[in-house]
Amino acid sequence: MAGIDIRSSAFDDHSFIARHYAYEGENVSPPLAWSGVPDDATELVLLCEDPDAPSGTFAHWIVVGIDPHSDGVAAGQIPPGGTELVNGYGERGWGGPHPPPGDEAHHYYFRLYALSEPCVLPDAPDAGQVHETVERREVADGTLVALYRR
Repeated sequence: MAGIDIRSSAFDDHSFIARHYAYEGENVSPPLAWSGVPDDATELVLLCEDPDAPSGTFAHWIVVGIDPHSDGVAAGQIPPGGTELVNGYGERGWGGPHPPPGDEAHHYYFRLYALSEPCVLPDAPDAGQVHETVERREVADGTLVALYRR
């Protein structure tokens, strides 16, 4: 399977993300850039998840219908053509990192999937539902990991 290169000017892979992007900060989604999306992709799906959450994997951002010809998104914006779904906080759009105080750093996986056909998800899917739905249509993916602790 092809790989998508996903990166951010706000943090390096497996490094700490600033409080500005966290839930208790300004709660602004970070800027992302990507390349290497296959020409036959019909849609991109973005998922940011925290598998270290005490109650199980927590969805921080789910965006479907992203234009496969796009190359990124500015901080605080919705990816081109995308529709934000309801995150684990019960809010539509980005919900920044908010691990329990004193926990070791949590890992925030920004996963971008290129799909062969559009996917249909409920309005408030959990991370498992996103994975299950995209796996059947995935032609490429890429992952960028941020760390955060309080």
